[in-house]
Amino acid sequence: MILIKPWYEAQNEAFFVRDAVFIQEQGVPASLELDEFDPQALHALAYHGSNCIGTGRLVSSNLLEGRIGRMAVLKAYRGKGFGKQLLNALIGQAKIQGLARVTLHAQLQAISFYEQFGFKAAGEPYDEAGIPHRDMMLNILTPNQD
Repeated sequence: MILIKPWYEAQNEAFFVRDAVFIQEQGVPASLELDEFDPQALHALAYHGSNCIGTGRLVSSNLLEGRIGRMAVLKAYRGKGFGKQLLNALIGQAKIQGLARVTLHAQLQAISFYEQFGFKAAGEPYDEAGIPHRDMMLNILTPNQD
């Protein structure tokens, strides 16, 4: 099950997953994990039973574009489709908002995952929080477009 929540409802569960994946597992500095975009983002939370086991967020940067980020699934639940469900839910929210495109910063090992959804890599790899990333973009066709 995937639920979409504002930060004030999602923060404890989302941070639990992000702490386990990004800080504990991948070594991202804790000071970088929470940022000014969390309160304005919509957060997708994946549940297995009553336990939150995955998260991601959508930040609308303007009327045309949003950015998906902080995608994480607890290690024991990877490869079971939860990441796909989270990404589909976030793309769905972007469509509901009428966004023309979404971008994301993909860890290099995750590029093929995002390509399954139509994301295209752009630019050169770069370091973000000590992890190699690459920008990716998905154009969204909305019913209002000609």
